[in-house]
Amino acid sequence: MKDIADMLPGIERIQQRFLDMLKDRQGTIAHHVLAAWESKVAGEVVGHLDAAKAVLHQIAGSAGSLGFDELGQAARDCENEIISHLRSPEGELITLPAGLMKLLGNFLTLSKDLIGDS
Repeated sequence: MKDIADMLPGIERIQQRFLDMLKDRQGTIAHHVLAAWESKVAGEVVGHLDAAKAVLHQIAGSAGSLGFDELGQAARDCENEIISHLRSPEGELITLPAGLMKLLGNFLTLSKDLIGDS
């Protein structure tokens, strides 16, 4: 069965718009993660992780419906890992878990690969 994203008229234009926005969103996520990494203030770390989580949520919500399933799942995995971290006792600390950094690295690699093809 054909993927629904491939059957919609004009989907290529919508996908291209998503990829164009992904460039900016990728930069926003990287900015917030780097700021969280560098911060020595727990409240700032939480704020930056919340901001990154919000952008990842937007990507996860639209990527799959546009045929970018792997990217959508990677964004969802990052979002869920941030949520888990912030709810844990370690969420009040100024450290970022290695698992989160690995998931974010995977997400950024996938997004760069897609953007490179746009």
